[in-house]
Amino acid sequence: MSKEDKEFTEHYVAEFSKKVSFDELPDAPPSGKFRLSLTGKIGAVVVAFWVFIAIFGQFLAPYHENDIPFPDDYLEFQPPKPGAILGTDRDDRDVLSRLMYGAGRTIGISVAATILAYIVGVTLGIGSAVLGGRFDTVISSINNIFLSLPTIMLGLVIVAAVGSTIPILIVTAGLIYATVVFRLARAIGMDVKVMDFVEVSRGRGENLWWIISKEIWPNVRMPLISDFGLRLIYVILFVSSLSFLGLGVQPPMADWGSMVKENLGALQYGESVISVVAPAFSIATLTVAINLIVDDVSAHAGGKLTKRL
Repeated sequence: MSKEDKEFTEHYVAEFSKKVSFDELPDAPPSGKFRLSLTGKIGAVVVAFWVFIAIFGQFLAPYHENDIPFPDDYLEFQPPKPGAILGTDRDDRDVLSRLMYGAGRTIGISVAATILAYIVGVTLGIGSAVLGGRFDTVISSINNIFLSLPTIMLGLVIVAAVGSTIPILIVTAGLIYATVVFRLARAIGMDVKVMDFVEVSRGRGENLWWIISKEIWPNVRMPLISDFGLRLIYVILFVSSLSFLGLGVQPPMADWGSMVKENLGALQYGESVISVVAPAFSIATLTVAINLIVDDVSAHAGGKLTKRL
């Protein structure tokens, strides 16, 4: 081989290697690094604030949720003033204190119910996708029946029948939204179980638990984690709606939905409306902030899932 041919070959191989390396870069395993966008960071700050209030609010509140800060000046819907910076409600109770106490119940019930929904929904959904057959047919049929019922109506019927204690609210919301989680988990599980790496695992003789935990779950967890935040938003609104309709957290305990219901008279009679606006604004800021985070996580997880599958 002449010197010119050798140089040409080396140049061609080097250029080809660069091209191959460049083409394969997008399909390389993701680094796992993830950064929130500016809006996502704002959402994270707002969520962190409300989580802090939910945990420590009852210790930091200026009054107990049922205390009357101005017993000698009893007057409903007092405007903001020293000693009650968000004013008072219809029973002359401090709005700020009830808002801080209510944060713990609204967020606590919603998070617990969402976790329950995912434990039940993911377990049955992945199990139904993997096992198939009669088990899948029966579970999917039962799930479709409950999916056809309006969530608020179903929740009202259950709570009206068995009571509206906090544990019942958690179980009710958790089981109702487990139907949606089941459908999502089953759909993703059905897509993943037919992949080649799952078939190879079966051919190696791996047991069912190993296949689910090592092959299927790592490939379905990101979209499910992304959906967790979205489902939490729906549960927050569901629990608040039940309270607004009078079948959620019962007086004299405070939560954000019941606070809106209790103080609607301020709008009717033209009184200080902050007792209604404050809890409604709290619900709005929390749900919007969670949605901002979910948008970031969904975009990141969706891209990685597409490449992985």
